[in-house]
Amino acid sequence: MELSTEIIPKILPELKPDIKEFTKEELTLWFQEKGIQAYRTTQIMRWIYLKRVDSFDEMTDISKNNRQLLSTNFSFSKPEIKQIESSADGSKKYLFGLHDGNSIETVLIPEKNHYTLCISTQVGCAMGCQFCMTAKSGLIRNLSQAEIINQVLGTLKDVTGEKRLTNIVLMGMGEPLANYENVIRAIRILTDNDSGLQFSTRRVTLSTCGLINRFDELGRDTKINLAISLNATDNQTRSRLMPINKRYPLEELIDACARYRMAPRNKITFEYILIQGINDSIEDAHRLTTLLKPVKAKINLIPFNEHPGSEFKRPEESVILKFQEVLHQKNYTAIIRRSKGRDISAACGQLSAKH
Repeated sequence: MELSTEIIPKILPELKPDIKEFTKEELTLWFQEKGIQAYRTTQIMRWIYLKRVDSFDEMTDISKNNRQLLSTNFSFSKPEIKQIESSADGSKKYLFGLHDGNSIETVLIPEKNHYTLCISTQVGCAMGCQFCMTAKSGLIRNLSQAEIINQVLGTLKDVTGEKRLTNIVLMGMGEPLANYENVIRAIRILTDNDSGLQFSTRRVTLSTCGLINRFDELGRDTKINLAISLNATDNQTRSRLMPINKRYPLEELIDACARYRMAPRNKITFEYILIQGINDSIEDAHRLTTLLKPVKAKINLIPFNEHPGSEFKRPEESVILKFQEVLHQKNYTAIIRRSKGRDISAACGQLSAKH
């Protein structure tokens, strides 16, 4: 999208537009129309995303006149952290306040040598997955580019010590592919090695319930990792758990995954939430190995994280291990993902921003 001086006021007519809502190309065009050299765009973006300043006044190698021009035409949003909850396992759940009074949750997860950040892409979610707390609130609205990025910027200031934040997973509140344009724009800033946040595309993962109508675009527009929330091996069970399956049944989903454009060594991650008596049988495990044959796949097994109001239960540990063993026997990479932050409702499927 090309941005001109005529377009800017239409984005937020009652407010100055947030500078974090624009791409490098859009800002460069606007600066050129104002007679400002194009290289200033890179300087300004580095101040925002690498030095992480909180105002235009802190951009000391930008002339005072140009800083005044920026502040006259743009606003500068700041992440509003309303609450931080800490888990016994070291995870932290951040409640971010938004300009319209809504809230979203973001989870910082400690790994052995680094941190992973689980970010949200919508306020609520329209997908209706029966095992997910976010779905209970329904969809309120999409997050903007800036609101997605501000979750990362707000958390980075709280990451200290030797461990660095290296991994981003778009697995928080919302369905990323249902907010496609804003998500892709945010990913481009997250992975911009010149003037963005410099995350490697190999360390950014987008998780979807299976909106296969966006797969061709996603494979074309970015090289990040793809994860599929699968959770069943037959259409009847998956439709019960995930209404999206009625629109895109398993046969179509697997076919789209087999055709998905990715690097030769990459694999699609299939997330499989194990629910007692629903999808955790040995027969399910064998069906899963057959179902995924056409796809370059690896599997994350996620024991269900119980939460109030849910009818579902977590399987016994012996059942989880037997399920994994079947997958290993068929030479699949199958990891049991021990969800962190369960004691603060920060684990997979527990985010709700109930505040």
